[in-house]
Amino acid sequence: MFSKILIANRGEIACRVIKTARRMGIATVAVYSDADARAPFVRMADEAVHIGPAPAAESYLIADKIIEACKQTGAEAVHPGYGFLSERASFVEALAKENIAFIGPPTNAIAAMGDKIESKKIAREAGVNVVPGFVGEIRDTDHAVEISNEITYPVMMKASAGGGGKGMRLAYSEKDVREGFESVKREGLNSFGDDRVFIEKFIEDPRHIEIQILGDKHGNVIYLNERECSIQRRHQKVVEEAPSPFVTPKMRKAMGEQCVALSKAVGYHSAGTVELIVSGADKTGESFYFLEMNTRLQVEHPVTEAITGVDLVEQMIRVAAGEELSITQDDVKIDGWAIENRVYAEDPYRGFLPSTGRLVRYQPPVEPWADDGEANGRRGLDGIRVDDGVFEGGEVSMFYDPMIAKLITWGETRDEAADLQIAALDAFRIEGLGHNVDFLSAIMQHERFRSGELTTGFIAEEYPEGFEGAPAGDRLKGVLAAVGGVIATADADRARRINQQLDGDEYAPGDWTIRIGEREEGSTSHEVRLEETALTVDGEQVTIEMQYTPGENMVDVALYDNDGDEDAEPVEVYTIQLKPTRTGYDMTTRGATHSLRILQSRIAHLASHMIEKEPPDLSKMLICPMPGLLVKLHVAEGEEVQPGQPLATVEAMKMENILRAEKQATVGKINAGEGDSLAVDEVILELE
Repeated sequence: MFSKILIANRGEIACRVIKTARRMGIATVAVYSDADARAPFVRMADEAVHIGPAPAAESYLIADKIIEACKQTGAEAVHPGYGFLSERASFVEALAKENIAFIGPPTNAIAAMGDKIESKKIAREAGVNVVPGFVGEIRDTDHAVEISNEITYPVMMKASAGGGGKGMRLAYSEKDVREGFESVKREGLNSFGDDRVFIEKFIEDPRHIEIQILGDKHGNVIYLNERECSIQRRHQKVVEEAPSPFVTPKMRKAMGEQCVALSKAVGYHSAGTVELIVSGADKTGESFYFLEMNTRLQVEHPVTEAITGVDLVEQMIRVAAGEELSITQDDVKIDGWAIENRVYAEDPYRGFLPSTGRLVRYQPPVEPWADDGEANGRRGLDGIRVDDGVFEGGEVSMFYDPMIAKLITWGETRDEAADLQIAALDAFRIEGLGHNVDFLSAIMQHERFRSGELTTGFIAEEYPEGFEGAPAGDRLKGVLAAVGGVIATADADRARRINQQLDGDEYAPGDWTIRIGEREEGSTSHEVRLEETALTVDGEQVTIEMQYTPGENMVDVALYDNDGDEDAEPVEVYTIQLKPTRTGYDMTTRGATHSLRILQSRIAHLASHMIEKEPPDLSKMLICPMPGLLVKLHVAEGEEVQPGQPLATVEAMKMENILRAEKQATVGKINAGEGDSLAVDEVILELE
């Protein structure tokens, strides 16, 4: 076994590997860039080596610097994590020349599976299902019909040089092919100067399901069940779970055996994942096809660990050291259900724009996961596990992936795991930058998610106009109003005790009018009365249990039935985050923030005489929608601009975003220059 390993990565995965290595008695070395000098993984490792500036291309992606760090510290092996150099065959070869072990698969497997065409060829030869299709020259419409009939409908006809949705036709019958084939050829020629067309099977209601593979250097390969990763946004996974609600035992066995055959065909060892596209429309479960193989540890590996009890990082280290697998296929079981949500620094209320910056507050629902070596320990604390690599006061950098943490929950059933996600997300306190916690909670509550009817189009189909917060039902609004009344009374009582403003009156007010919602048209009004023995909302008794001290920013609330049974279990339990406003509180829970305006009932009617503050006219300003770097100004002061014309380009999270004019105007004052770092909502220029 190795005595010292180097982790060629950063953030949460570096922390993850260090924890398991420490439990195994293996010393660890971290490598870090300028941006990560104070990061948790650097402090956790036994040794740390600085390898360069913040950009990954100047630090984490330079193999020579990683190898030099190994030589400097005496590290015998390298764990690459995921991303960066984890699937670069040349890096593995360079390590081998220096007699440094790679904690991952062999070079030939990485190279073969990294080539899309070669990998499909190998998969087909290994007996793995691949998407039926025809890539050769199609002579004419009759030939296209012949091919389509062989593939079986529906099929997709695509222009060979197509892109952006152009040159594509879906055909459900021979008639569709005859009507559409020539049209696709013309579109390809007109748009791309190339009239070649290929035809492949169209996968209806596509689901993304992947099989976790584990092999050793002695020819043993097993599969550790599947993960469902269908909920994606722009081809990036958002929610992962194990097992899949769609996969049957028969389907699991067929998938697993094919993926093992593929792994053996390339001499695979270590952990790896075979990704499959599956037709949700085919309830037989037989329509699954090879997509690609990821020759590394996956981001979502904790859900597999939670249901199998197998530590994948430990197994990778043991395999790299030459050990045989200690488990067989018969040892692999499914115990319960696990769900992982990726908590990202992105703002779903602004089209998921990146939101880099400082974590002013960072309080996960439980302490970050600690590897205690027990199988149940891989499920975290009471079924909640947080894998992170950030700290309160630290910064989510523009140079790397915007992940803040991974939240993993485990339950006996899928619903239990999802309910635990909702509760944990409510208790996740993040301030200082935008994040997607509300969005994740909304997905967990969504009826379609709960039914298990998932496809890769879930987010686009369910949130076509963007995300505006999870909807609140009448019960939740009643609870929020009740909590608002209790808090308002407690705050008033504290003010009375401090300032003696009530002039001898023994009691703080208990009658409140509470408006939930910022604007009149979308708000609801509730009358809350707090008495010594009862709490009513709109005349109906509400029984809640909560502890609140003025100044607190989070409360736990239990809602009970009004049946008088003192031993009854609560109907619902909520964690509500509180932020005081000028006239009440913003309360965040269950995937949305609700603005409560709280007034004493005796004066509430006067509020109707107050003038509503009109929001400023922002159409005359170009406002930066996310924190970033102004890399290009396309206009000058006094210049006439037309709708759609580029005004500025802002770079954030390694992506350039072009900001365009929404109407015809003249550029007035320019407030920022190229090279400036911009805050969210900062005014770049003004229009006249």
